[in-house]
Amino acid sequence: MKITKDFDWRDYGNGIIAFDAGYVRPILAAIHMIVDDGRVAFIDTGSNDSLPNVLEALTKVGLGRDAVDYVILTHIHLDHAGGAGSLMREFPNAKLVVHPRGSRHMAEPSKLVAGVTAVYGKEYVENVYGDILPIPADRIIDAHEGLTIQLGGRELLMIDTPGHAKHHICIVDQKAKAIFTGDMFGLSYREFDVDGRQFIQPTTSPTQFDHAEMRASIDRLMSYNPRAMYLTHYAQVIDLPAQAANLHRRLDAHVAIAEAHAKDSETRHAATKQELTAYLLAELRSHGCTLPEATILDILATDLELNVRGLTWWLDHRG
Repeated sequence: MKITKDFDWRDYGNGIIAFDAGYVRPILAAIHMIVDDGRVAFIDTGSNDSLPNVLEALTKVGLGRDAVDYVILTHIHLDHAGGAGSLMREFPNAKLVVHPRGSRHMAEPSKLVAGVTAVYGKEYVENVYGDILPIPADRIIDAHEGLTIQLGGRELLMIDTPGHAKHHICIVDQKAKAIFTGDMFGLSYREFDVDGRQFIQPTTSPTQFDHAEMRASIDRLMSYNPRAMYLTHYAQVIDLPAQAANLHRRLDAHVAIAEAHAKDSETRHAATKQELTAYLLAELRSHGCTLPEATILDILATDLELNVRGLTWWLDHRG
């Protein structure tokens, strides 16, 4: 198990802390910790490699394992949920909160692992995720639309937000006027920040991407007038009206590129990926990003591949 020393730590002063999950590379995936009246909830878990950082996070705030009331998953893709079993084993008082479509897979993860293996390959899954531990069904709470849970002195509202996945929820923290968005409000990597300005892009990963649903879910998140969004990839995003507009525009551009190559048959994947890569590079240059192209492409490599797969899956299944 990896132990990350001096891992990224962002305390926003509102009871919300983001820290590095230790997933694949630094500042790729955040775990969010909410602390209120000595009670703790973790939102998303990274992989099993996150456990040392999670335990150190509790130490940093002066709390123990028995302070953890909830582990909440925005959805069950393994970069968000792969470590859930390990965390639940460490926190015997905690309940797991997950979309009803995901709860059975957390109790019996074999189909989930098989699906991820089909996308990434067996060797990658074994190296990155290891054993996905099942969670007893009686410790799982189905996060139906409108479920509210109490954490110390604050209420956390679960809302159903499809578009990235049908098993996706977002969590509205009404005390902090914040929303934990998983992948629903896109990706915003801190390497792309320019003079404090953040870059945001959609994630259209397979196999349940839906353009119309994603647009509607983004608008729903904005209807709560939050002060900030907290993204698993990566941490706090502000200037939300502008970011939502950019996210919609870039999402529509992704779809338009995919549609332009819908009939390309054997060249569809490569052509879509090539054009999408050029589009994001141009958008980042317009944003003011001066990183070398090779560095940008290295950061975006996995997302580009998964986005193309999700877009082509959507083309084949829409309607």
